[in-house]
Amino acid sequence: MGKRATAVAFGSELLGGDPRVGRRSHPDLYVLEPLGDQIRIDAVREMRRDLHMRPFEAQRRVYLVFGAHLLNDEAADALLKDLEEPPEYAVIVLVADEVGPLPETIRSRCQAVPFRRLSERAVREAVRARAPELSEEAATSIARVAGGRLDRAERLLDPAAAGRRTALLETARSVYAADFDPGAAARKLLEGARERSAEAKEREEETIEQLDLPAREAEQRVRRAGRGAEREELLASLEELASWYRDLVAAAAGAEKALVHVDRAEVLREDGTLERLEGAERAAELVRETWRRFEEFQLSPALALEALFVELRRAFAGAVAVAS
Repeated sequence: MGKRATAVAFGSELLGGDPRVGRRSHPDLYVLEPLGDQIRIDAVREMRRDLHMRPFEAQRRVYLVFGAHLLNDEAADALLKDLEEPPEYAVIVLVADEVGPLPETIRSRCQAVPFRRLSERAVREAVRARAPELSEEAATSIARVAGGRLDRAERLLDPAAAGRRTALLETARSVYAADFDPGAAARKLLEGARERSAEAKEREEETIEQLDLPAREAEQRVRRAGRGAEREELLASLEELASWYRDLVAAAAGAEKALVHVDRAEVLREDGTLERLEGAERAAELVRETWRRFEEFQLSPALALEALFVELRRAFAGAVAVAS
């Protein structure tokens, strides 16, 4: 269960397990989400006005603030006073993708509930339970690629996601093939991210159909779901790309037990030559650096990915010449 789902479940328990919480129609539930890429002061002021209304039905009122890391400075300052001295009946839950952007004054007044990545074993057991027909190698690979994220593991079991993974690994291999087009490789990753974005939008639209939301808020939610899924898919693709080149190093060194892509062990044995060892080490670092830049800055995905693939080709240049 992810952060948002946990917050909703917690709110439901506080309000007596009422199913209206899941539909966001309970009169004692207030949900605040970003409009666009920020939570602005006007939205917080509106929530503060509601905060001082007594419960309608339950003994409490629950306030779920999703995307709390997107509070701008003014909004965070406005929220601070009510975090310091909330009404006795109010429970405020802040859900953030990361705590770094939250001011220390906000963090120090909250009870932290950290969400950590699961162990490989826990994810593998969940994968086996969900798809018992998978081979041991396939289940292990999915668990390792997921990197402790159960939601990612579940997505990898979906045929569409499995297809995107196959295309991604073919793109990873194409870097050290004789014929290679950096622009085409970048477009392949973007296609996968946009496909995931479209799926997320469709799911969000289905969810919104069950909710009574203003048209503008519904539209913003769909857009936000699409943008978030696209960015998440790009970051996940870069993680897997880096792990492929790391696997080339492990295969060349004979450390097959350390492979992430256990289900591609035969291919990695073939590709993980000593001639490619230095290039693979450099390639893994290049991808990790691009991942870090995507995390920290607002990059143009198309330009950043094409630049990455140009550098990856250069990293393997000597090995490509030897192979050809």
